[in-house]
Amino acid sequence: MKVFITRKFPGEPEKILKAEGFDASVYQSEEPVPRNEFLNKCKNADAIITSLTDKVDKEALDTFTKCKVVANYAVGYNNIDVDYARKKKIIITNTPDVLTDATADVAASLILGCARRLREGEAIMRAADSINWKPSFLLGLELKNKTLGIIGAGRIGQATAKRMHGFGCKIIYFNRSKKENFEKEIGAKKVSLNTLLKNSDIVSVHLPLNEKTFHLLDEEKLKLLKPDSIIVNTSRGEVIEEMALIKLLKKKKIFGAGFDVYEGEPKINPELQKLDNVFLLPHIGSATIETRFAMSALCVQNVTNVLKGKKPVTPV
Repeated sequence: MKVFITRKFPGEPEKILKAEGFDASVYQSEEPVPRNEFLNKCKNADAIITSLTDKVDKEALDTFTKCKVVANYAVGYNNIDVDYARKKKIIITNTPDVLTDATADVAASLILGCARRLREGEAIMRAADSINWKPSFLLGLELKNKTLGIIGAGRIGQATAKRMHGFGCKIIYFNRSKKENFEKEIGAKKVSLNTLLKNSDIVSVHLPLNEKTFHLLDEEKLKLLKPDSIIVNTSRGEVIEEMALIKLLKKKKIFGAGFDVYEGEPKINPELQKLDNVFLLPHIGSATIETRFAMSALCVQNVTNVLKGKKPVTPV
């Protein structure tokens, strides 16, 4: 059986699949595979390991003549038309759990970076030959006794909250369902989205991207933020109406913002790059050696299971 892998992933999943007896091939680059080549290579594949940049839409799914499973190398799967795949009886899998801690670490890092203005300080030191200390120089915010609002209290949202609880933050959260164990463990309280935005000193976004969450945080919602608040996003850029947030940042209506994901990614709005009160990262939420290898292993396990007639480990 043929397996096509759309990028060179850490852990070399193609070698593991070959050892299992599969005819595995990989696009020999860490850059996205061109669309025409993607469709051509996937046409006769029994399984495909994809990345977020691969659009597995209706056109692609209709091209897949033999495919039984698409293993997405990510926890998110907004690049895949899951409903149409279901109609085509193609199994879709993702990589939850294994990237929870790595992504929560980055969310916490963005919060710390924004609160203590670390990006500005680091830039100043790279351009300076001495420290020009002043009593009011680069004053930031302490985290102790601040209210952290978690939008989306899934695995990563909860892991981020637990980290910030260790810094003395009080936790409120917005989620479809009540998380009783989460509440018992750190005293988190479930609230409405408007209540969260009005009362949070720090907001951390952890939602999947779908029709309901697209621009959930639009201009109207973002205006509810406190003037000295921080917002960070490690989920999907399109959950936030980026231009509306940029307007708030330009007018200093909030203290700062941290981004690991962007609307229109991989393109970055140049207006963000002009701002001092933002912390920008290049979508590295899961970028640890341990996590990226684990993601490859999970994709391989999902593919192997399905092609051998077993249930996938993490079906969407």
